[in-house]
Amino acid sequence: MEKKERKKKKGISALAIRIGSVCLCVYLCVSFIFVQVDIVSKRQQLENLSRQVSAQRATNTELRRVLDAGDEAAYMERIARDKLGYVRPGEHIYVDMSGD
Repeated sequence: MEKKERKKKKGISALAIRIGSVCLCVYLCVSFIFVQVDIVSKRQQLENLSRQVSAQRATNTELRRVLDAGDEAAYMERIARDKLGYVRPGEHIYVDMSGD
């Protein structure tokens, strides 16, 4: 009778160890997948930031060149015309509506 009780106790502890190890493996697999997804996301974020840094460096280089050349007034006029749509007083702007 004692042998049956020992086997029963032994069987329960072995079952608990197996269930625990399976749960641990599942947890580790799920954690690994989430980490891999996070790594891919961070790499894409890094690429986007690298592109933004390159664009900002190009802009800074152009601005530095303009400041060094002394063409500040011409640069400001070009920006006002192209980006802001400003015109000089008395200046007439003609728009081609033909679509060509």
